[in-house]
Amino acid sequence: MKTMKLNISIFVLTLLMSVSAFAQIDRSKMPEPGPAPTISLDKPEEFTLKNGMTVMVVENRKLPRVSYSLTIDNKPMAAGDKSGIESILASMLGDGTTNIPKDEFNEEVDFLGANIGFSSSGGFASCLSKYKDRIVELMADAAINPLFTQEEFEKQKDQLIQGLKTQEKSVDAVAGRVGSALAYGKEHPYGEFTTEETVNNIEFSDIDAYYKKRFNPNNAYMVIVGDIDVKTAKKQMKKYFGSWEKGPEMEITVPEESANVASTQINFVDMPNAVQSNISLTNNVDLEMKDDDYHSVLIANKILGGGFNSYLNMNLREEHGYTYGARSSIGMDEYASRFRAGAAVRNMVTDSAVVETLKEINRIKTETVEQDMLKNAKAKYVGDFVLALESPQTIARYALNIKLNDLPEDFYTTYLQKINAVTADDVKRVANKYFKTENARFVVVGKGSEVLENLVKTGIPVKYFDAYANETEKPEYEIEMPADMDANKVLNAYIEAIGGRETLDKVNSVYMTAEAELQPGMMMNLEMKKTTKQQSMQEVTAMGQSVMKSVVDGKSGYRVMQGQRQDLNDDELKEALEESSPFPEVNYLSQGVTLEKIEMVDGEKAYKIVVDEKTSIYYSVETGLKIKEVNTTPAGSQSAFYTDYQEVAGIKFPFTIGQTMGPRRFDFKIKEIKVNEGVSDADFD
Repeated sequence: MKTMKLNISIFVLTLLMSVSAFAQIDRSKMPEPGPAPTISLDKPEEFTLKNGMTVMVVENRKLPRVSYSLTIDNKPMAAGDKSGIESILASMLGDGTTNIPKDEFNEEVDFLGANIGFSSSGGFASCLSKYKDRIVELMADAAINPLFTQEEFEKQKDQLIQGLKTQEKSVDAVAGRVGSALAYGKEHPYGEFTTEETVNNIEFSDIDAYYKKRFNPNNAYMVIVGDIDVKTAKKQMKKYFGSWEKGPEMEITVPEESANVASTQINFVDMPNAVQSNISLTNNVDLEMKDDDYHSVLIANKILGGGFNSYLNMNLREEHGYTYGARSSIGMDEYASRFRAGAAVRNMVTDSAVVETLKEINRIKTETVEQDMLKNAKAKYVGDFVLALESPQTIARYALNIKLNDLPEDFYTTYLQKINAVTADDVKRVANKYFKTENARFVVVGKGSEVLENLVKTGIPVKYFDAYANETEKPEYEIEMPADMDANKVLNAYIEAIGGRETLDKVNSVYMTAEAELQPGMMMNLEMKKTTKQQSMQEVTAMGQSVMKSVVDGKSGYRVMQGQRQDLNDDELKEALEESSPFPEVNYLSQGVTLEKIEMVDGEKAYKIVVDEKTSIYYSVETGLKIKEVNTTPAGSQSAFYTDYQEVAGIKFPFTIGQTMGPRRFDFKIKEIKVNEGVSDADFD
């Protein structure tokens, strides 16, 4: 039987090889592209209600489902000292109506297996077609008769403020806020930002007033897609949305955005907690979908930074290893848009990433793109476009785009021909027109004490801003050190601050458990045990599974990751043994560590102790407590932040430990600490 199976396998393999040989092609030549697919788009049926709402219907019977997408095309308007009101309004819409309490509303939507959601400028609902009458009725009720209560307002306001507080230390959040404010201006709708102060300015009465001004059918479009005919859609819209009253007409003048800078400059924001720098070159552009340059710009951006094989990504990620990914984008908006290019990079290469980003943008402006690169960029757009046509919602979105952006009727039917008509000369031409490196600002947010000196050396002028886009003076990092201060005094001050040497000498072991939120609803748990016999055990678990475990028994050690055990090598074991003590500072006293300088850490002066070439630890000048530790490897830096010290058995322990992993930070909250209990030699087997 085995022989028969073997012979059959050989036969099949031989047959495949012969077919392959018969169909050999010349792989030294790129296949000639075929003609662009012919695109035929059905024009949606369209009608308008008496209140001005335009309805567009795309009938598609492939699936027994229907969706309703509401878009209110208001001009952008700044909220000023009440910025954040749109976010609160969006969170309150669709959560019950004046006719149906919140819980009943949500329960019925869930029971019908449907979805209903709103933003401050529209809404969306989808369901099985047999429930379409009830779902569109619920959607209309929520849109026309929203349930605004003081209790819900206070809840959403508090949640928005808490969200703002969590972003205070976020490099990416600061970079986005400052970049928009500098590009457009703080008074522009696209440049203003929300703060705790502006949220606190919002009163409950403001929500209803804002809703009546901005959420009405004056400029509304409803796109219906799916298992429904025009006659039924017209009946539904008249019945459920016909009573929606027009709001007052508003004269809104959108202010001009800020002008581009006169010459290339760096706008630097110092964030002492940053373990990575966020760099973004940006300049404003005047570009809309209806412009002749539209298709050429799409291809130029795709080549520069719109995909994995783009100029920026192949340089910053693949060639130099500065980042996980570098990208570029360009906006196309009637009121204001900008071009952006950048990445999140390691602190030590921030200046190099700035230089290389400029290099690649200038490259696409001066060098003719290779034909293979041009063909691949076009092929990507053709493939994505054809694939998207499988979705009925795409057809509806295209129809709405034509109406809202004043596009020609054949915009999408000729889309692929225009993409394929883009030439290498077109790419160079639009790159010079829109990628304005000579009038662009690099917004760089990072740890100034580590990156600023080399940024200045690039020769690009540097201006300094705070986290809210206010211009500031150049930060000073040289803080005078007391003449008689040394490393051992810093370490002894720490030991005294947490309990004193006499108390620490009585400690044989420490047991600790903690947890951090990995993502909403998913917790990551940490268990750690240490003894004075150079024994340590650390294990991280998530969803009941061990993610990582490391064990040192005083003589040897190992780690387990994803079920794979690996013994520590000599260097790793030496480092692990040094860190196995419950209080490593006691050991540092005899190891010749170095006091380097005083730095600012989250607004607090701190002594920087260099333990070795990998590890630096920061101790508060004021309290003596350890507040930060940085470990640097060729792959990058990781930081730990120690806060919320509390006393256990006469010793102060940090009850919050913030651990960075790449661009993310996880705050471990201590659940339990035990001193001289809960630990045995068996824990280190």
